[in-house]
Amino acid sequence: MIHPPPRSLRLRLDGESLAGNWRALDRMSGDAQAGAAVKADAYGIGVANAVPVLREAGCRTFYVAHWSEVGDMLQHAPASEIVVLHGPTCPEDVEYARLTGVRPVINSLHQAGLWLDGSGGPCDLMIDTGINRLGLPPAEVGDPLIGRLQVETLMSHLASADEDTPQNERQRRLFEELAPLVQHRRRSLANSAGIALGPAYAFDLTRPGLSLYGGVPRPELAAEIRQVAHPQAAVLQLRDLSPGDHVGYGATFTADRPMRAATVSLGYADGFLRCWAGRGALRFGEALLPLLGRVSMDMVVVDCTAAADLREGDWLDVPYHLPQAAERCGLSQYELLTTLGRRFQRSG
Repeated sequence: MIHPPPRSLRLRLDGESLAGNWRALDRMSGDAQAGAAVKADAYGIGVANAVPVLREAGCRTFYVAHWSEVGDMLQHAPASEIVVLHGPTCPEDVEYARLTGVRPVINSLHQAGLWLDGSGGPCDLMIDTGINRLGLPPAEVGDPLIGRLQVETLMSHLASADEDTPQNERQRRLFEELAPLVQHRRRSLANSAGIALGPAYAFDLTRPGLSLYGGVPRPELAAEIRQVAHPQAAVLQLRDLSPGDHVGYGATFTADRPMRAATVSLGYADGFLRCWAGRGALRFGEALLPLLGRVSMDMVVVDCTAAADLREGDWLDVPYHLPQAAERCGLSQYELLTTLGRRFQRSG
């Protein structure tokens, strides 16, 4: 077997910080238990890296969005701990849930009918209290079809938990008003930001996602949450620039002095998008290396004048403290994580 050479992009997962973040969010959930949203390949971190760490930390409920995500999850967690948020949209989904033993979230009367026609069993139920995405409208909560479901977790989803808005309390109160209309074993409302809103939002089970992986959607979480994702990219080539030399597509940067530049194996195909141009910098030790010109699909160029000992093949750190990075580039913390590409070698 021929093994490929090492990759020029790597993403180090800080497992201790991931576990510590879950424990902090579980502690902040009070009497409630914290689950974990691991959809989108654990927000770009990698299910294979994240789920074993989270299970070791104590997590026992994992949320994915798509049925296609279940197969990878079953390699790292038992089916009884896996919940599919999008629910069944066809009989094949119901059959897959029955064969694997994972639990669907029912979001509509149509999905309830599909689930019951397929012999039913334990499920979760999403009630829409104001976000108007997935979820049963409040007027349909009392439908006889819903009364036939075996609901494990009754849930809703906060629309604006990362903001101080009256909508949060309206949603919480509506959830409390509707809950007695459905037989269920436990309730769940809060995401990462919702946990920071206080114990009234925790109920029995919280569903953190972003903050597990280093995101800080509310200032109350800043002291608790640590960075998890640490991307690095290798230097491909070094060159000397003279005054007047242009860099990259569109010649958007022109050197105004002699400079040392490095071409780095990192581009928008890897999730390092063009919005970073003119705003970002990579790091070599303590030296900041500003980006020059546009971000290409596979490469960026940085000013490495401040790193006299930099050599081709050396690794540069991509500053990825999520709140700071989001403020600098304009992407959301969610986008920063989930757009990290497949070419990164992910490791714990």
